[in-house]
Amino acid sequence: MTHWRQQQGKDQYFRKAKAEGYRARSAYKLIQIQEKFRVIRRGDRVVDLGAAPGSWSQVVSGLIGPKGRIIAVDLQEIEPLPGVVTLQGDMTDADVQARIVELAGGPVNVVLSDAAPSTTGIKLRDHVLSIELGHAALAVAKRLLKPGGALVIKVFEGEDLPGLIREVKLAFHPVKLHTPDATRNESWETFIVARGFKG
Repeated sequence: MTHWRQQQGKDQYFRKAKAEGYRARSAYKLIQIQEKFRVIRRGDRVVDLGAAPGSWSQVVSGLIGPKGRIIAVDLQEIEPLPGVVTLQGDMTDADVQARIVELAGGPVNVVLSDAAPSTTGIKLRDHVLSIELGHAALAVAKRLLKPGGALVIKVFEGEDLPGLIREVKLAFHPVKLHTPDATRNESWETFIVARGFKG
């Protein structure tokens, strides 16, 4: 057994996810963001970017109820989930964005991005790639969100993060930076939580 797997086995959120039927421990990050910020409401239309393996979509599905709609997007194929529309493609691609709007049936209430780059182990490089994904998620949100809508973006901390936050603040108010308790201690990821899209 590798050290990583031993760590996973000891991780309370990993065990909890297995017990409660979530596909990944990351479900609890969104649950904790939702508890604090209430970004998702019943009946909402939600786009989940970087959705594989689908744990955030599982959480969203329980929050939006039968009248809501969720579109889960990832470069990888996502195993089918009840009540979730999945789309395999690149979120930065204009055709993929157009397909999301089509599937959503119009503008959406919430855009979520738990997307992370394929990490290289070089901290600065991984940070830069993460910020690029953050800018892409922001661009998608500007195209898809209704006025007053919300955006949550996972990012790796570093020197380019303030610039991305400034960009988000031009389009949303309020904007907060939040690290859920479910984030591993050794992780350098955090989340931009933006509400009140100015349209």
